Amino acid sequence: MSETTVRSPLLAVGAILLSVALLIMGNGLQVMLLPIRGGIEGFSAFEVGLLGSGYFLGFVLGCALSPLLIIRAGHIRTFAALAAIASAAALGYPMVVDPLIWVVLRVITGFCLAGLYLVVESWLNDQATNKTRGTLISTYVTVNFIVITLGQMMVTLVQPSSFLLFSIASVLVSLAAVPIVMTRLSQPPPITIVRFRPRHMFRLSPTGTVAILLIGVATGSFWSLGPTYANAASGNVTDAALFMSAAVLGGALLQWPAGKISDHVDRRLVMIALALLSGLLGVVILMVPHVTWLWLTLGMVFGAGLLPSYAIAASYVFDFADRSEYVEISAGLLLLNGLGSTIGPLLTSLSTELFGAAGMFIINGAVMIVLIGFIAARLSRREGLPEAEKENFDLGMADAISVVGDDQAV
Repeated sequence: MSETTVRSPLLAVGAILLSVALLIMGNGLQVMLLPIRGGIEGFSAFEVGLLGSGYFLGFVLGCALSPLLIIRAGHIRTFAALAAIASAAALGYPMVVDPLIWVVLRVITGFCLAGLYLVVESWLNDQATNKTRGTLISTYVTVNFIVITLGQMMVTLVQPSSFLLFSIASVLVSLAAVPIVMTRLSQPPPITIVRFRPRHMFRLSPTGTVAILLIGVATGSFWSLGPTYANAASGNVTDAALFMSAAVLGGALLQWPAGKISDHVDRRLVMIALALLSGLLGVVILMVPHVTWLWLTLGMVFGAGLLPSYAIAASYVFDFADRSEYVEISAGLLLLNGLGSTIGPLLTSLSTELFGAAGMFIINGAVMIVLIGFIAARLSRREGLPEAEKENFDLGMADAISVVGDDQAV
């Protein structure tokens, strides 16, 4: 096989991946910047939590409604319109410094991002073949991890009180539309509208469905209040950005190994191990003295326990699903996780009001205790699947960023 043949799948979707990189970089900067800037402006912990909940609420609404926009206007026009709206929203924060306005802007941003992801991932699925899908989706997930880290680190370029960081976020989101609008690739076929049936998913896998919801509570809390904790604990924006980036790196490094291990042992045991790791590391982080290198190392291990959990829980649900249901299950799990992510920041913000910056790890620990208890109870009621009956771990199918939009994804 020639080098050209090997590289061609990635070259063919280069414009799509470039758009994704710019889009997520701009969003990663906002995820890091908004909680810190909110603290500077005197927002309460509850108001900062509302920003996170607003984003995930918008994301859930976008998952449900943006397919209708794509059917009406097509993929390219929908992407251009949503990117323009998301770019404008990024400029709205420094123009009107008010918690309620910021929450509304986060809802709008979440809605736009869901639609933008749906367009991109539908396009990737359309361009992929059975031989290239694994390479394309793995590359897509890798790009996500890299650029969200770069976006988070951009908060260190200038003071968070500056208008410039919001301008940079807006520029990145605006530029994300250019490669998509100018691409010569044919548009994907119309996407599939699927139903959200949580009761059906619960009947398939009570453990996986409950785990997805609880993991959403924990990860939503981390993304929304993590920067606030890190900034308060370290006292400077650079260390806060490094802490968040270390957690993302830890999750990226363990995601694939954890998935492959779960192919050979009961996935529920892997979920318990990850929950223990995340819960215990949160306690350790609160107890040890603040030494930067140690703090960042512990943050990396904490992320390694928290962030891969969605993929393992999703894979466990897919083990019991029929292949004809994969599109519906993938979309349903993402919506359920989004609902949990909407609840999580609210709970964590209330905990932060009571216990200070440690509130994030208190809620995380409580969620992990509930998750471990539920899984342990289910272990005695349902035997694990034999290895031969499992679906092999598929990062593209199971990762939390994936919004499967067409039948070809199966």
